[in-house]
Amino acid sequence: MIYLISDYSLGAHPKVMQALMETNLEHTDGYGLDRFSDECTELIREWIGKPEADVHYFVGGTPCNTTVISAGLRPYEGVITPSTGHIYVHETGSIESTGHRQFAMPTKDGKLRPEDIETALLHHEDEHTVIPKMVYITQPTENGGVYTKAEMTALSNCCRKHNLTFYIDGARLGTALTWPENDLTIQEIADLVDAFYIGGTKIGALFGEALVLTHPEKFDDRFRYMIKRQGALLAKGRLIAVQLKALFAGGEDSLYFALSRHENELAIKLANGIVEAGYELWVPHQTNQVFVIMDNAKIAELEKEFFFYTWCPYDENRSVIRLVTSWGTTEEDVDALLKAL
Repeated sequence: MIYLISDYSLGAHPKVMQALMETNLEHTDGYGLDRFSDECTELIREWIGKPEADVHYFVGGTPCNTTVISAGLRPYEGVITPSTGHIYVHETGSIESTGHRQFAMPTKDGKLRPEDIETALLHHEDEHTVIPKMVYITQPTENGGVYTKAEMTALSNCCRKHNLTFYIDGARLGTALTWPENDLTIQEIADLVDAFYIGGTKIGALFGEALVLTHPEKFDDRFRYMIKRQGALLAKGRLIAVQLKALFAGGEDSLYFALSRHENELAIKLANGIVEAGYELWVPHQTNQVFVIMDNAKIAELEKEFFFYTWCPYDENRSVIRLVTSWGTTEEDVDALLKAL
């Protein structure tokens, strides 16, 4: 069985495992108060050019999103998100569990735009309605699309105009940053937003995400209390930092970027081969997710050899499937799928 269902179906990259093994028998303090966390934090600060940024570590995206959003909003405030946003579609009411409303805005391609934010702001009238106070997006989008520098700058300017906190979910940020047509650096992202996280789980780590607060004053001043309250303060916190340090060391020449490029390169080969075979893509292809419109009978045939996700029905006889390349996907995996088509 060839796995193209996600970018986290494997364990960790061998170099990440090596870093864990080399430090396994070292005693450290817990809850992220260890030398590995300190070293990883300094590495990230230097990488993004923000020496005063607050950095916190989470095992996964959902606890990170829930903590950030609840720490950045008052009880009567809500968050604006695309209607395809991960927090709205795939996080089982985690944001609502903290008492905050989501303003889910329909978009034509999964990208939020300033006019969507302006529309969401119309929902607030007075003390009888929730105040939109934060903007949430993912980079890349849930459909794999990459925000350009101009698009991201426009969102940032809109947020600043209306005093909204701007937060990016970066579970697959590496694939966006290394996409061949990307024109936005991680340093520019740090300048444009108030908070973002750099995902490790989907790019080579066993687990782990690094949350960066570039404007910590916009969040609860006892942020670690909020992490603990959400059940997200890992006792063996150093396990996250050891992995992310192994991934992030080297900046542009890091393992993190090398694995991200690998995912993108194989996804490009996969998407091009699918189109050449006569199939239609559901959305224009970017990053490591490829969405394909396919006959249900063909899907059933492929499922005998390939493990992938059927995203949604397309019409009576066809559905959209999602194919995802990971750091462990091989040329042979892609060739096998293309041959099967």
